[in-house]
Amino acid sequence: MNRAGAREKALKSVTSKQTVQNGKVWLVGAGPSDPGLFTLKGKEVLAQAQVVVYDALVGMGILSMIPESAEKIYVGKRAGNHAMEQEEINELLVQKAKEGKRVVRLKGGDPFLFGRGGEELLVLRAYGIDYEVVPGVSSALAVPAYNGIPVTDRHCASSVHIITGHKRAGQLLELPFEAYVKSEGTLVFLMGLSALPDIVSGLLAAGMNAKTPAAVLERGTTAGQRRVCASLGKLETAVNDAHMHTPAMIVVGAVAALSEQLAWYEDLPLFGRRFVLTRPKERMDELAKQLRERGAEVIELPVIETKPLPASEKIIGEFEKLSKKEYDCLVFTSPTGVHTFFQMLCDSGRDVRVLGGVTLAVIGNGTKSALREYGLLADLVPEIYDGVSLGMLLGEKLPDGSRVLIARSDIGNPKLVTCIKQRATELDKAVSVTDLAIYETLTKQNEWIPMAQLLREDAINGVFFTSASTVQAFLQTNPKVDPTRIRALCIGEMTAQAAREAGMLVEVAKEATVEGLLQLTEKVFVERTIQ
Repeated sequence: MNRAGAREKALKSVTSKQTVQNGKVWLVGAGPSDPGLFTLKGKEVLAQAQVVVYDALVGMGILSMIPESAEKIYVGKRAGNHAMEQEEINELLVQKAKEGKRVVRLKGGDPFLFGRGGEELLVLRAYGIDYEVVPGVSSALAVPAYNGIPVTDRHCASSVHIITGHKRAGQLLELPFEAYVKSEGTLVFLMGLSALPDIVSGLLAAGMNAKTPAAVLERGTTAGQRRVCASLGKLETAVNDAHMHTPAMIVVGAVAALSEQLAWYEDLPLFGRRFVLTRPKERMDELAKQLRERGAEVIELPVIETKPLPASEKIIGEFEKLSKKEYDCLVFTSPTGVHTFFQMLCDSGRDVRVLGGVTLAVIGNGTKSALREYGLLADLVPEIYDGVSLGMLLGEKLPDGSRVLIARSDIGNPKLVTCIKQRATELDKAVSVTDLAIYETLTKQNEWIPMAQLLREDAINGVFFTSASTVQAFLQTNPKVDPTRIRALCIGEMTAQAAREAGMLVEVAKEATVEGLLQLTEKVFVERTIQ
C-alpha cells in the first residue's frame, strides 16, 4: 500500500463520533535537546498542554517541562523500533483533539524538517481539526554550531544542503550524489550514521575528493556530545574506531575542518556532565541556569511539591495569638514557608503589622531573601544553615520566658524544636515552642526519566539534594535505582546524613546556598579532575 493509501486507511479508521467541541493541536519543534534552545513560544504552548505526544529525540530537559497534569504519550521511533506507526500517531492526534483537548505534538528539532509534520497536518485538516505550527531550532544547524562548525562560510561554502540519510532496511540509499558534489556546498546528512558507508562511497564515486574534510557529530548539545573529524576517505574507519552511536549526523565540506579552531562547547568547565535537580521547580531555576552556563546538562526532576494547608481553626487561632502579641519570636525554615505564611495572613484579614515587636528568625539566605520581599529583615540567622544550628542559636539568644512560633512544612525536622529547648535549658531558661504546619510536602512521581538505567550507564554525574525529604522522595519515586551509584551533592549536613544512610556517595556544600552548591560542583568536577 502506498503512503496515500495508508493515510486514507488511517482517516477511515478514526471514529467520526464527536461528543464535545474539537480541541486543537500544536505541532511544536523541541529543538536539538538543550532546553536553552527551546523557543519561548514552544514553552508557552507546552505549559498549557492537556495531552503531549512526544518523540524519542525530545531532550530530557524539555520533557521535564511537561505539566504534571498533562497526559503523556510516547510515540518515539528508532531504527527498527517504532513505539507507534505514523498512521497510528495520526489517528491518535485526531482522537485526542476530538475529545476537546489541547494537544501538543512535540518533535525533536523542527517539525517540518524530516519530521513528517506535513503528513500529520494533512490528516488534521481532513478532519477539520484546528492546528498551529511552532517551528523549532533544527539540529542541522544547532549541532554543528555547538561543535564549532559554521555550515556556511563566504570563503569555502556559499550553500548548505540538508539531506536525510535514512534508508529502509535492505534497500539501497538512492541520492543524487553527483548534484551534491557539483554544488560545492556543505552537506549535512541527518539520520545517516547507519548509511555512512553508502554515503561515503556515493560521494567518492560521484567525484568528491577523498581528502574533503568531514565530521560525524554524536548527541549534539547534550552531555554526551562527541565529534570525529577526518577526511572523507578515512571517515568510516575513524567513526568505527571511536564507536560512534546514534543519534548522530554527518557533515561534509571544507567547513568541517574549522571545528579544530572554533569548537567552544567542550571548553566550558562542566561540559560533559549531567546533573539531576530534585528541589521544587520554582526554587531550582537559578541553580539550573548557573549549571547550564558552565556547560552542564541539567535534568530538572522535582521529587517533591508543596501545597498550602487549608486555613484550619488551629492556623487561624495562631494568627489570632500573633495579633494579641502572645508570641515573641516567629521562625521560618524555607522561602515556601515565608510566602505561604504571608498569603494566609492576608487571607485571614491581617497584614505585617501584627508582627510589630516580634523577633524574626530564618534558617538561611534564601529564606532571609524571601522575608525581604515583604519589607522585613531577619533578626536571627545561624552561621551554618541547618535546623540544629538555628535551634541552638534561638535557645541561646532568646530571653527567658520567650514564646516561639515556627511556621513550616508538615514534615519539618523535629530536631529544631528539640535543640531550641535543649539549649535554653542548658542556660537555665524556659522557652515555649509551637510547631505550626502551614503547608504540606508531597512526593511527585517520575514518569518519563529512566533514572535507574541512566545511573547504571554512569550517565548521571551527580544528583542535587536540598533537604532530607528530597533524598527520601527521590528514592521513593525511583524504586529501581541503586543508591550506591548516586553521587549526592547536598546543601547541608542534615541532608547529607539522609543521603549517607541511604548508601549514597556524599559531597556537602560549605554554605547552604546556590552559590555554595556551585562551588561544591566546581570543586568536585573541575578542580579534582584537573588534579
